[in-house]
Amino acid sequence: MKLAVFSHCAIDTITIDNYNYEQIGGPACYCGITARQFKFDVDLFTKFGSDFPKQYLTEYKINFENSESKKNTTKFAISINGSDRTLKLENECDLLDYSSVDADGHLVSPIYHEISDDVFRKIKSDSNFLFVDPQGFLRQKDSQNNIALKKTNLDLSNVNAIKVNPDEAQQIVTGSNDEMMLALQKKGVEYVLLTDKADVSLLVKNKVYSITLPNKQIHDTTGVGDIFCSAFCCTLLKEKDFLWALCFAGGAAQAALESRNVGLQKIPRKGTIQTNACYFYNLVKFRDL
Repeated sequence: MKLAVFSHCAIDTITIDNYNYEQIGGPACYCGITARQFKFDVDLFTKFGSDFPKQYLTEYKINFENSESKKNTTKFAISINGSDRTLKLENECDLLDYSSVDADGHLVSPIYHEISDDVFRKIKSDSNFLFVDPQGFLRQKDSQNNIALKKTNLDLSNVNAIKVNPDEAQQIVTGSNDEMMLALQKKGVEYVLLTDKADVSLLVKNKVYSITLPNKQIHDTTGVGDIFCSAFCCTLLKEKDFLWALCFAGGAAQAALESRNVGLQKIPRKGTIQTNACYFYNLVKFRDL
C-alpha cells in the first residue's frame, strides 16, 4: 500500500529545560517514517534546501522527487514546557510542487503555508482517501516571527478525516468541543479527531469514541501529533476499522511519549504500537452525540 504525504521537511531547534536540540523533522519526516513502520510505501511531496540531510529519507526508502530547493529548509525554534509549546519561524522554504500520484491515501499536513489553495484543490480532486491536519493552514506570524493561529475559511469538501486540537478547531468552526466536532462533520468530514492533551475523541456518524493517554511525565512533544495522524491513516486504510485506527493512533502517540527521546528518535516500532493499541481497544468509551 502507498501513502502520499504533503508537507515541508523542517530543521527544528527544540528547547526543553534550557537545553537546545537541533533536529530534523516536520510532518514530512514524522508521518513518512511512521508510515514505513506500517510497511507502506511513501511518496513525499516536500521542499528542503542543501542544509537538509536527505540521506535520512533515503535510508527509510521514502520517495521524494523534485524536492530540492535553492532556498534553505523551513526552520522553527520550538520552546517546550510540558504539553505546551511556542513556535517561532526562522526560515521558510519554497511552496510545494504537485503531480498526480496513485496512492491508497493522501495525508496533508502543512507546517506553514507551503500548500497553496490550488495545490490543495488538486490533491482533493485526486485523492481516494484524504486525511488533513490543518495546523499550517491556520498559522500566522507576527513582526517577530512568533507563530499564532488565525481564523481561516478552510474548504473541507472531499476531506475524509481531520485531526485538530480545540484551539485549531476554533479557527475553523465555533462552539464547545462537541459542537465543533459536529460542525466539522457537517462540512463533509467522515472521521473527526479531536485531541485535547491526553484526551482523544473520534466522531463517526452520531457517536463519539474516546480514549485517554495515561498521564505520565512529558518530555518532547514535537511530532507526536504527526505520528498519531500517520498511524491512524495507515491503520484505517489497511484494516478498514476506525476503532482499531483510533487505538493504533493513541498507541503510537503513547509509545512516542514514553520513549523520552527527542526528535525523530521517538518514532516507535510497529510492535510497540500494536501492544499499546490492544491495551486501548479494551478501554474505548463511546457515547451518542
